[in-house]
Amino acid sequence: MPPIPANDLIQRPPRSARARLGGYVILPRMLDKGRALITGKNGEYNYACPLDQFFLQFAGVDPEQLKARLAAGDGDGAILAWIRRHAKPARGDAEILAWSDYMERRVPASVEMRAYFHGLHEKVAPQRDDIATWFDLLDLDDYASFGGKV
Repeated sequence: MPPIPANDLIQRPPRSARARLGGYVILPRMLDKGRALITGKNGEYNYACPLDQFFLQFAGVDPEQLKARLAAGDGDGAILAWIRRHAKPARGDAEILAWSDYMERRVPASVEMRAYFHGLHEKVAPQRDDIATWFDLLDLDDYASFGGKV
């Protein structure tokens, strides 16, 4: 089977953190960033960044082992099957759904993180008053970074 083509994250953003694979948010975005890193087309996107760490810790998956599966050319379905075999602890569908729903609604919790969040928001689109969650901010930043009108 030929390797899965990597997204060129210099030309377009990875999938939204809201996109789900096997019920997991963050995972499709992380796979896009990993594939792009392997081909040197990750631009300003970082694989295993702090956002990715939420997934990695919840799933109990090693980022280097996952990157090796990506380098081998595994598609999303094969990666998901690998995660299900290697997750520690194993997670059930209801637990994955609850975690993903929580992650999708996550807001900056500390004073420092709220200041950081609002600073980024001010840089990207200060006129937008509908940006409340981390995923909102990521989607907005991706859109604006690639020429979208905010």
